Amino acid sequence: MMTGPELLTPRDVLIADGIIKEIREFIPASPEMEVVNLAGMLLSYGFADLHVHFREPGAPQKETIRTGSLAAARGGYTTVCAMPNLNPAPDSPETLAVEQALIDRDACIEVLPYATITRGRKGLEPVDFEALKGRCVAFSDDGSGVQREEVMLEAMRRAAELDCILAAHCEDDTLLRGGYIHDGRWCKAHGHKGICAESEWGPIARDLELAARTGCRYHVCHVSTKESVEFIRQAKRSGVRVTCETAPHYLTLCEDDLQEDGRFKMNPPLRTAEDRDALVEGLKDGAIDAIATDHAPHTAEEKARGLAGSAMGIVGLETAFPVVYTALVKTGKLSLERLLDALCATPRRIFRLGGALREGERADLTAIDLQAIHTIDSRTFLSKGHATPFDGMHVNGAVRMTWKDGRLVWKDPDCECTCQCHCHE
Repeated sequence: MMTGPELLTPRDVLIADGIIKEIREFIPASPEMEVVNLAGMLLSYGFADLHVHFREPGAPQKETIRTGSLAAARGGYTTVCAMPNLNPAPDSPETLAVEQALIDRDACIEVLPYATITRGRKGLEPVDFEALKGRCVAFSDDGSGVQREEVMLEAMRRAAELDCILAAHCEDDTLLRGGYIHDGRWCKAHGHKGICAESEWGPIARDLELAARTGCRYHVCHVSTKESVEFIRQAKRSGVRVTCETAPHYLTLCEDDLQEDGRFKMNPPLRTAEDRDALVEGLKDGAIDAIATDHAPHTAEEKARGLAGSAMGIVGLETAFPVVYTALVKTGKLSLERLLDALCATPRRIFRLGGALREGERADLTAIDLQAIHTIDSRTFLSKGHATPFDGMHVNGAVRMTWKDGRLVWKDPDCECTCQCHCHE
């Protein structure tokens, strides 16, 4: 039995056989119960991340299913969707089975794999959607945009026939021109090569037209520009089946925060303050559905080459809640309810993942101490990746415990609860 508030309403939660059996104001304890006292904490259903990179198979030196899922559990996540830029690329039942075997063996939470949109993620030929549908959460070529309109159109037609989600990395390669940070004021002042905003919103505009024609369930990954938000907002109003995500760093940082350090390099890049503010407004009004981390670990050496030479990508699973809670909720820019919705309920709804804090559901739960004050220290991360622009940030809110199917998979060492954590078994 657990006792604690959900959205600050005191409730007891009874768990048995990995299922939430009862939720009510008071549940009498019996001698055979293990009681976990969460007084003063917020109890949420487990977070769901629609966009992570666990690098395995192919690059276990960067991350493994084991280390990635532990990092997710530490961040309060009980379900994550793993992107397919892997080796081998999961573009067939046989190659997807390689990744699934690692998940079955090593994941401490639910890890749902993507399959690719095109064979080998080369953008030339759609995969066999029917053969892969029951084995993956959705289809994406993330890390690469599908450059050819006719290929994306055919992929959307096939996905629509099977009611599958197509999750698009929107990037026009012809507009990149060697850029690696946003083509804005900071870029020009410091002599770097820039990536223009149109390289993102151009493909989004194209794909929204295709989604309107085909009826495909179309999801836009890591939105970063104000134009992207507006295109998606208008498409939703016109009935296009479009959803999207943005990441904590795009909601809280902009080009003015850049430093000559690889931990500030990701794709898409940090944009302008105006873009950042438009993302926050989009999150508030529903144009943006979900917050996803785009957790993208690399080795320390790969991130130590400055902005020009470092690999694209930062980690985010272990910092997402406190960063957004501190920057947006504590400052009154976003409600706590909307933050939890964007981290949990909405991603579960739009990807049909299931789960909610109600009786009869799986006991996937996250306990959060909203009063905790701490400093982000990447040296303590469970992920193999340590590159984050939030290193050293003073934040409010800390995930203290995470349960998957009623099994405790993360417990903060500072938590005084005596319950036994199984994450290192």
